[in-house]
Amino acid sequence: MLQFAGFWMALATFLGIWWGHVGVRWLEAHSRSIWIPIVVLAVVGVGLNLAALLMPSILPNASADVLLTLSGVASIIGITLMWDGLEMYRQQNRIKKGHAPANRANPRHAAYLAAGMGTTEDLLAREPQGYLVNAPAPHQPVPHNASADRHSVVAQREYAEVESA
Repeated sequence: MLQFAGFWMALATFLGIWWGHVGVRWLEAHSRSIWIPIVVLAVVGVGLNLAALLMPSILPNASADVLLTLSGVASIIGITLMWDGLEMYRQQNRIKKGHAPANRANPRHAAYLAAGMGTTEDLLAREPQGYLVNAPAPHQPVPHNASADRHSVVAQREYAEVESA
């Protein structure tokens, strides 16, 4: 007899991680307030984990294999949704710091942009530059001692400040 519990749990894990990556970015970019999605994700996640714990009571006539599979899938998705709630908050901070693009149509993001926080540029949707994005362009001189520091961004910024003064 074949055992499919592992397959269904692996599929739930894959889809949960995929949705977490794509869905959190989309939800955060389109939600006027992140607290409603955070609470919904947390409540649904806790609910799915409670359902996983109580699966024998919910389905008393189901076989052990079915209970194990459904309980595992519910728990995996539940934990993933709870983690996605945390990632919603972390994604908001990434947008404020400019590590993820802001959505100008979102009033919350528009306020960040007006306050000088964030950027609308998606740094992942670009051609490689051949140098660090936050480092000086290659046509700018690099200090001699920075090569010993493996051309660190900090050394290049200090050099640029000295040259501009």
